[in-house]
Amino acid sequence: MEGKTEGAEKKPAKSGAKATVTQPQLGFLGMCRWAWTQLTTMRVALILLLVLALAAIPGSLLPQRIQDPGRVNKFLENNGAWGRFLDAIQMFDVYSSVWFSAIYLLLMVSLVGCIIPRTKQHWKAMRSAPPKAPRRLRRMPGYSSFASAQGEAESREIADQAFLDSAEARLKKSGYRINRQADHVAAERGYLRETGNLVFHIALLMATLTMAIGSLFGYEGQRILVEGETFTNSLVSYDSFEPGSYYDADNLPAFRLKLDSFTSTFDDQAAGNQFGQPRSFDANVTTTVDGKNEKHTLKVNEPVRVNGVGVYLTGNGYAPEVTVRDAQGNIVESGPQVFIPDGGDPGYTSEGVIKVPDSAGTQMGFVGVFLPTATQNQDGELVSSFAELRNPYLVMSGYTGDLGLDSGVPQSVYSLDAENMTEMTDESGNPLIIQLAEGETQKLPGGGSVTFDGVKKYIAVDISQDPTQALMLISAILVLAGLGLSLFIPRRRVWVRIKDGDAEVAALARGEDPMVERAVADLVRDLRDPEPDDDGEESDAER
Repeated sequence: MEGKTEGAEKKPAKSGAKATVTQPQLGFLGMCRWAWTQLTTMRVALILLLVLALAAIPGSLLPQRIQDPGRVNKFLENNGAWGRFLDAIQMFDVYSSVWFSAIYLLLMVSLVGCIIPRTKQHWKAMRSAPPKAPRRLRRMPGYSSFASAQGEAESREIADQAFLDSAEARLKKSGYRINRQADHVAAERGYLRETGNLVFHIALLMATLTMAIGSLFGYEGQRILVEGETFTNSLVSYDSFEPGSYYDADNLPAFRLKLDSFTSTFDDQAAGNQFGQPRSFDANVTTTVDGKNEKHTLKVNEPVRVNGVGVYLTGNGYAPEVTVRDAQGNIVESGPQVFIPDGGDPGYTSEGVIKVPDSAGTQMGFVGVFLPTATQNQDGELVSSFAELRNPYLVMSGYTGDLGLDSGVPQSVYSLDAENMTEMTDESGNPLIIQLAEGETQKLPGGGSVTFDGVKKYIAVDISQDPTQALMLISAILVLAGLGLSLFIPRRRVWVRIKDGDAEVAALARGEDPMVERAVADLVRDLRDPEPDDDGEESDAER
């Protein structure tokens, strides 16, 4: 056909047919950009902060190896496959686990990606003038119009400018930044709100980095001290020791710490669940640095600082003093034995192990339960009814054989491997039960004896050196200051327009601000009556 080029003819689309939309492929780089955009949003940063808090919960519910390896070993022994599964996913090393560190690093990257562009935008906004008034101020959340009273001037134009001068002065007094135009005044205030928001996130990033730096260049160790014992700050004196990746353990600060006495009080007057609850834990200690002794009282949440190192009270318990003699009457073991209290028992029922590797002929081991205030329950079972030492009682069973100390496999001092040992029996062939009140002695089958001499108290201390504590304090203060600014300072824009004596006042809030309408009403009142307040106090428009 004439007038038509080849291929120009279009076929009509079939009725009801759907057009096919082909979406572009992002590709690898596009996916990376998308992931980075999502990661650097404030929403994701807050989600990661929440996830980090949730990830820290197992660290407070389960015993941690860095704090109490004895409780971890006991948990593993009592829970079998479940305990081994939790150990495999690092539930006993939460704060140094791979998954916790991954969340930690993602949070830092997200915070950096959020802070940098927002800081640039905020700096640009602070340097720019407030925006001019929109055409229709009536649409603003806060709005009022009235006829100007300044009509006695020589001309309406002069009166309008005088009105704007008054509005400008009033807004400047209230802390607004001003952009003066021919027929209106544009004002804006509350930039400290966004500044506080940025300070909060920068301080949060500082705290996160400070914690990481402290874990790299500091150390943390644990030690149990029985009354009368002295701890010397050396590597071999710790029960457990966790140095940072860049900490030199050969340069530990030199000091000694002696536990003079420990006093604990429990409530025996309260009723119900409050009966037996702890009321105070006071450890009287003596620190020695360069030959100078100082007395201190170590309490929960009140650490002792000595030579740049913090000593924290983290636990306490009882250490029964037991003397074991062999068949010849020789003392083969004597002294306080640390028993670990059951965390769920308010009566401080404690479990412990006594190992006697130097016994003549064969080695001995004892597994026992210590009751600070021994009584019988309704079923006739021995229980501890109170945590204080009112009727101390020691119940044990004994074993003879190979303790396995020479096998080269490390053992916990709080557990006994009785696989290669034989349980002691009485004359009837039943398992021997050793029950001792304070001062009592019981004979052992085949000779020998066990004497319960008395009870001493012990404390568990956490000893740590963190070079970033001052920086962490500054970060915490900045976090609170930034949060306060971002919560309590309103971000607000105000416009005052006048034409031929007809004035309009409008305000717009950036975010939540229930005081917008009231601020407009107060500003209108001040512009109508420019006289200062009688009491000289700041009006709501100035706040």
